[in-house]
Amino acid sequence: MTAPASGAEPPGAADEHSASQAVQCMFDGIAPRYDLLNHVLSANVDRIWWRRTASTFAPILKKPQAVVLDVCCGTGDMTLALLRHRPAGAEPVLALDFAHAMLERAKEKFSSPECSGKAVVAIEADALHMPIPDGSIDLITTAFGFRNLANYEAGLKEMHRVMLPGAELGILDFNEPGGLFGKVYNFYFRHILPRIGKALSGSSAPYAYLPHSVHRFPKPEEMLAMMCSCGFIQATWTPYTFGIAGLYRAVKA
Repeated sequence: MTAPASGAEPPGAADEHSASQAVQCMFDGIAPRYDLLNHVLSANVDRIWWRRTASTFAPILKKPQAVVLDVCCGTGDMTLALLRHRPAGAEPVLALDFAHAMLERAKEKFSSPECSGKAVVAIEADALHMPIPDGSIDLITTAFGFRNLANYEAGLKEMHRVMLPGAELGILDFNEPGGLFGKVYNFYFRHILPRIGKALSGSSAPYAYLPHSVHRFPKPEEMLAMMCSCGFIQATWTPYTFGIAGLYRAVKA
């Protein structure tokens, strides 16, 4: 019997396998309008979050021989933010995602003049089963994708597997802020955002799923404890924009 999902739980998903398939289909379906929707719904604040995260890891990114992996890369915006800190001729950044349509859009960006002299290798694969050797990665980032994994603990363990000792991990994802601002934002997030998403994309399901997935995602203290239980040390969380999002950082022991 398949175990129930211990991560993302899209509507109708009964176990980890069906949850993974549902997420894959969902993102393939919204790929053509994904970037537009992200920028409109976040008022372009998402660009600031990607750049801030990339700047955090600039000391590693500036090393030409560092091997960098962007997991759940989507349409490649986090990958592009990382590339801005890579010197020409550096080792290629690995960009991994299992949604074919999303990765195809990312490949278009990776071949643009903006990436001239900076290489990216796109990998179509599941983040829970990455075709990457043990202990080979210096830095892993993932932006707004980890939350959609069917098993959070398995995702952390798989990342830990491919990382070198002393390698760094950065997980940028949404959070439910507290206080009065949190109440106002959560009302927008749960009631207004799905309507805007439906109007722009023609589909309500992904934007009804979004607030549900954020609510289901572990709170910062729970996430930090999980990271430590999976073999990471120096785990921290830095809130972005009043706690709407935040960056989890850790090091492989």
